[in-house]
Amino acid sequence: MKHDLIDMTNEELSSLFPIILSEHKKYWASRYKNEKAILEKAVGKEAIVRINHIGSTAIPGIMAKPTIDILLEIKDDIDTEILIQNIKSAGFIYTSKLENPPPHMMFMKGYTLDGFKGQAYHVHVRYAGDWDEIYFKNYLLKHPDTAEEYEKLKTELKNKFEHDREGYTNGKTDFIKRITLLAREEYSGKKP
Repeated sequence: MKHDLIDMTNEELSSLFPIILSEHKKYWASRYKNEKAILEKAVGKEAIVRINHIGSTAIPGIMAKPTIDILLEIKDDIDTEILIQNIKSAGFIYTSKLENPPPHMMFMKGYTLDGFKGQAYHVHVRYAGDWDEIYFKNYLLKHPDTAEEYEKLKTELKNKFEHDREGYTNGKTDFIKRITLLAREEYSGKKP
């Protein structure tokens, strides 16, 4: 038996944490704000460039995995070892994500060896940039018909990949890329 979530395989994690979709909850916005304050205190506002609520929990009216995704953009001169320790001390599990943009970090909360416990959070840590996730979110907020289309896709994928997180995520990729391109065209040079 594994004693640490970090040591579990993708298959074990997918079994323990199946894809769940929930009706939108109004309290997600306030939970994001509370977690943002916790991160600001743990990391220090002087080290943060910007924090954004991203992902489907930031889009009122559509079903979402009940995980609050947060994009934390940090200054590029920050000591990442100290950052890791500070965020872990705020109750997060750290995982290195080499496939993510530098500094290749993600932090999670709400995951236990017994499954989900409390509100789940994913904090994606990156250096300051012009990130697709913000364009995508803002486009869905502005275009409810596209948000509904995304919800329908996620529901189909959940039914097909309930215990395959990678399959679920990969199934959304083409849609997200297409909408992000539309969003970048719509904002044409302006930050969303």
